[in-house]
Amino acid sequence: MNPKNILLIEPGYPNKYPPLGLMKLAAYHGPRGRGDRVKFVKGATPAILDQAWDRVYVTTLFSFEWARTAGAIDFAILAAGNQSERVFVGGIAASLMYDEFVKEPRWAGVRFIKGLLDRPPALALALSATDGDFGVDDLGGMPIEERVPDYSILDQIDYRYPVHDAYFGYASRGCVRQCAFCGVPKLEGAQREMPPLARLVNGIDVAHGTKKDLVLMDNNITASARFKEVMAEIRALGFTAGAKLSRNGRQPVKRRVDFNQGVDARILAKTPMFLREMATICINPLRVAFDHIGLRTVYETSVRMAVDHGITALSNYLLYNFMDTPADLYERMRLNIRMNEELGIRIWSFPMRYQPITLKDRSHVGEHWNRYVLRSFQIMLQATRGIVSGSQSFFMRAYGDDRRAFERLLSLPHAFIFHRDYYEKGAGQPVRDEYMALRRRFSERQERELIHLLSVPTEATELRRDYYQRLAKDRGLDPLIRRVLRFHILDTKDGPMADGISDLPRFLTFDSDLSMPEQSETVEDAGLFDHEHVLEQDDKRRVKTAN
Repeated sequence: MNPKNILLIEPGYPNKYPPLGLMKLAAYHGPRGRGDRVKFVKGATPAILDQAWDRVYVTTLFSFEWARTAGAIDFAILAAGNQSERVFVGGIAASLMYDEFVKEPRWAGVRFIKGLLDRPPALALALSATDGDFGVDDLGGMPIEERVPDYSILDQIDYRYPVHDAYFGYASRGCVRQCAFCGVPKLEGAQREMPPLARLVNGIDVAHGTKKDLVLMDNNITASARFKEVMAEIRALGFTAGAKLSRNGRQPVKRRVDFNQGVDARILAKTPMFLREMATICINPLRVAFDHIGLRTVYETSVRMAVDHGITALSNYLLYNFMDTPADLYERMRLNIRMNEELGIRIWSFPMRYQPITLKDRSHVGEHWNRYVLRSFQIMLQATRGIVSGSQSFFMRAYGDDRRAFERLLSLPHAFIFHRDYYEKGAGQPVRDEYMALRRRFSERQERELIHLLSVPTEATELRRDYYQRLAKDRGLDPLIRRVLRFHILDTKDGPMADGISDLPRFLTFDSDLSMPEQSETVEDAGLFDHEHVLEQDDKRRVKTAN
């Protein structure tokens, strides 16, 4: 067989987990597969343009990373010598937004793959003898989806994934739910079982060495008909409660199992069996979804049952900006703080901003939210790296004593939120005092009008400033509102410090006992630190086009 040159491209966005799909493609094409020469790059890497590539694969992840993904596809076409038919694009965004990708004129000829590569390679990749595709005869080979991923390609790039020393896999695919905000039903379909985990783990051990952790990306493991069998498999693989791993004579380190997509509280709460079984493996953390306030009873029951079974490392996802209100979100955050205090545990909460699964940026604003309030909450989260936890005193200091206080905080000038100490206790205090005195004079009508005016449809700081400055001079507006608007010209860059990361140590002085979880325990993408620049660039382009 004549070895081919295969290029694998992951767009240059920051992400927590390595690209499992590309790793499986590398296994298919590499030394343990077809014997092709495989190269992996992250983002546009001009050096690889000096070589001819027989096929180029591009993976996709979040739909809102459209701009970076588009750049990666453009680069892939260039790497393929402008022979678009040599470029294959798949993954989550390509599957969920297939029609959007296909209709882009500049990508004519590119092969876009929808769904999983769970059929024989020639069928899954839709290879064609007419187009001269190599591998077109592989009509009965092992599906690429079932390959043991090739970890060696990760050594070819400088980027270090926060989670890398782990077995990545699935015990089941799909989900029994049809949640309106979720892309899993469209991407993976109904719940179904996967081959035993031992095959994956043993294969990785032989090819790439023993890994410390087991990361399972099942969307609803508690709905699996093989749930007890899966727990038994995990124990048999050495991931029992309290398990440690010693390699090369080094100090043993704790192992962990992470169902990183979370588990379903509606099923957990039905019987103690699920948590009794999970308590026998080194699950850390137990991630439970708390998507809306209607799940409060089953969520709280699940947490208490977990603690009863000795599981105290807990984490949860709090979806917001969907059908919820800011008050709903506050109540969910506050419930976790109360249970922390009552049960003597630490629940790490990760608010996740909802974006439609086919939207090309992060611009969606939920029915009960607005752009200003969303940005205010993002600023609050930046101080603690997207995590809501800590003592009650810390929580109330950060988010308010009750839902009304939370809503008031969200409406403050962003400089007041970001530089909390400076404007409450430091040299900026007289400015804040003057502002608060004016706000106390507001009627309910004026409060509503102010929030409406603050919700300018842009994320670009300069454009917001200009907009508020114009409003403050508009004599057609309420004089008191105009006076207040002057303070909103202040932004996060106005104050003693403009670096959100540097602000973290000062913020943590509110609660000296607060500790942060390991980076491996945080979420894939909370959209805190990378999205504002992209949104500002998009806004500026729209304004430029309009003019």
